[in-house]
Amino acid sequence: MRVARFSAGGNPKYGAIAEGADRIEGLKGDPLFQGVEPSGEVFKLEEVRLLSPVIPRSKIVAVAKNYRDHAAEMGGEVPDHPNIFFKPNTAVIGPDDPIVLPSWSNEVHYEAELAVVIRTMARNVKAERALDYVFGYTAANDVSARDAQRADGQWARAKGFDTSAPLGPWITVDPKLDIDNLAIETRVNGKTVQQGNTRDMVFDVPYLIEYISSAMTLLPGDVIMTGTPAGVGPIEAGDRVECEIEGIGSLANFVTR
Repeated sequence: MRVARFSAGGNPKYGAIAEGADRIEGLKGDPLFQGVEPSGEVFKLEEVRLLSPVIPRSKIVAVAKNYRDHAAEMGGEVPDHPNIFFKPNTAVIGPDDPIVLPSWSNEVHYEAELAVVIRTMARNVKAERALDYVFGYTAANDVSARDAQRADGQWARAKGFDTSAPLGPWITVDPKLDIDNLAIETRVNGKTVQQGNTRDMVFDVPYLIEYISSAMTLLPGDVIMTGTPAGVGPIEAGDRVECEIEGIGSLANFVTR
């Protein structure tokens, strides 16, 4: 099942999209808090606007250098423990929303990533039970201002600016999804610029949940961005960037300044 957040001309709604379907079935309330319960409404997929499938009420926890090849291309060593940072919920945008390049940066990069959406409060969770706390998975783009990242010495501005966290196009809710073997690809203006696979993660999803929840409580709707493979590169105003993850879908955004 795919759970989407969408607009049909009014306030945002939630809906479920079956594999290969051309319609979206409305849900009552927020499925993270009220469960997946049909509302009886049905919309044509082509007639609605997909929004970010989740707006984290608490936080986005992102993981740096979680692929060895990406750590190497950034000139660093693979950490011996997850290196985490935060992105604010004000950075979130959805499919087809514009990525707005900040006026203070001239070097902004894409980073396609698998994102994990937390289902229920998680604190001191063990890896073997970690997936019980997951609602589903979506695609993410950890948009990063490299020049600010180098200049600031920490990453709050470089990775937390408005529109730096595209999420979508929906949340895939499928316990059979093999999250340890999903192809990741980024295309800029139709050209493939990044390819990787989640099997190459240094720290897998269950371990990340264990590690993060040992330090802080994860709340329903929190998002974990699990890191990006090698091949990151620049985006410019006028570009169209697509981040696609096997079994989930393609997240596309135009770039403006």
